[in-house]
Amino acid sequence: MRRRAFINLLGGAATLPLTATAQQPVMPVIGFLSTLSPSNMAVNVMNEFHQGLKEAGFVEGQNVRIEYRWAEGHYDRLPALAADLVHRQVSVIAATGGEPSPQVVKAATQTIPVVFMANGDPVAAGLVASLNQPGGNLTGVTIFGMMAAGKRLELLRQLTPRADSIAYLMNPNNPNREYDNVQAAARSFGQQLVVLNADDSQEIDNAFATIAQQRVAALLVASDPLFFDRRDQLIALAARQAIPTIYYLRAFSQAGGLLSYGNKLTDMYRQAGTYTGRILNGERPADLPVMQSTRFELVINLQTAKALGIDIPPTLLALADEVIE
Repeated sequence: MRRRAFINLLGGAATLPLTATAQQPVMPVIGFLSTLSPSNMAVNVMNEFHQGLKEAGFVEGQNVRIEYRWAEGHYDRLPALAADLVHRQVSVIAATGGEPSPQVVKAATQTIPVVFMANGDPVAAGLVASLNQPGGNLTGVTIFGMMAAGKRLELLRQLTPRADSIAYLMNPNNPNREYDNVQAAARSFGQQLVVLNADDSQEIDNAFATIAQQRVAALLVASDPLFFDRRDQLIALAARQAIPTIYYLRAFSQAGGLLSYGNKLTDMYRQAGTYTGRILNGERPADLPVMQSTRFELVINLQTAKALGIDIPPTLLALADEVIE
């Protein structure tokens, strides 16, 4: 009996560690770094990011955790936020909201996979070696927004054909090089361009004061996360000064902006979510080509046009993908 009891005890001891010390699979963590504010992120946009993740098999809170970091339009906060995510050794970083988020993350890590959302040319910016073969720890999606900037100037000229001068409001801290395309388009049109810089709310106010002083006829707002985050301020100032303004995303027109022309933001976030999930499933950023968002949309807000006393030309209305009445 003693021998049998001893053998049974050994058998129990042999199996005990396998059950008692068994560990649950470690849940991967996504570092979500954004140049924007959470309060200014439309629900449908974030839903698209989560939908992209879901398509790759990941649902937040079930089999993946997300650490959110928001710069709220203050680009100087990005390096510390990125360093924090790197220190936490997250599984992958989604660098969203546009430049300079991708550049900051690239400087922060050469090992953690990164999925970026860019407005400019990621090859020219040094983010990847090529679009088809990124070659490093970064890949993502770009809208090549600088290519659409010249088209926005053209649309604004159609709306205000007699405008002597058009202002271009830009953030000097944004490296996406959109200004080069705007300047080239202005030269080709023979259009006088008044360039105004702003990198915070006060400078946006100052820019509109300059617009009033110089009696600028129309305004083109650059593609920049700061301006997206401050879109209510921009739209209110444009309405107060009754200046025709074109923006780069549909959200501006939805919020009361006169015109917008640009890519669909929802498409970008969905693709970023899909790539993030694919990397969690084991794919390498170096093997995932940078995607190009090519769906552009022109949105016209007729309520704003009426308030400004502007008649939208029929040719422009015919081009619109959406008219807000």
